[in-house]
Amino acid sequence: MELRGRTTLLTGATGGLGRAIALAMAGRGARMILSSRKAAELDELAAALPGDGHRCEVADLAEPGAALELLSRSGEVEILVANAALPASGRLQGYSGEQIQRALRVNLEAPILMAHALLEPMLVRGTGHMVFVSSLNGKVATARSSLYSATKFGLRGFALGLREDLRGTPVGSSVVMPGTIRDAGMFADSGARMPRFLGTGTPEQVADGVVSAIERDRGEVEVAPRLQRLLANFAGRRPEIAGRVAARSGGVKIADAVADHQTGKR
Repeated sequence: MELRGRTTLLTGATGGLGRAIALAMAGRGARMILSSRKAAELDELAAALPGDGHRCEVADLAEPGAALELLSRSGEVEILVANAALPASGRLQGYSGEQIQRALRVNLEAPILMAHALLEPMLVRGTGHMVFVSSLNGKVATARSSLYSATKFGLRGFALGLREDLRGTPVGSSVVMPGTIRDAGMFADSGARMPRFLGTGTPEQVADGVVSAIERDRGEVEVAPRLQRLLANFAGRRPEIAGRVAARSGGVKIADAVADHQTGKR
């Protein structure tokens, strides 16, 4: 699907990954509807994008009804990039019931509800694409990720299942799965460090993955160094072995460091 001239709704636009995605898509000629909770940052981002016709819609997707209310203000949407997410890391017993509901609503419920509302209009118009930004944690569950992985496993399954329902139609569904990203994003914001041999990706690579998913109609795009991808796919098949190795090699300490820095973002 060509991006030029397409009206694109991007959630989580003011985060590090969202900014990179917005710049990449606007650079390909898309008209962006930028959404996040931060009005001033949205205005600054819209002004920095190439092209014109971009606009901003402030929304807190953790609030009940916010996802559909955002769509009602957005008008016709030809491409959806569901990028907004809460970190949702840490031990489950450290969460309140309200915090669990917020994570489920932002990371999983909101993308599903928006896809449901947009699907029929896209089919009637005969064009459209939806991209769901998951994570390699949508393939492998690690320590301190029970809630986050639940949402990312679910989002991956939803995107791929929807893709099968749409096979043979002019509407596409893709899932983009970043690994550990440096410079911006949830892991970078936590201040934790990964072992050097695992490598890291960049926000720009995630943005390129989103563009590729739309333009080439790719079902699943992993954005991570080769070793991370290999280990994630192994862990998805052999979770018990992978969990024991991670526990012995310092993976749990890294997970604790990430969770400690993300507690205030629930």
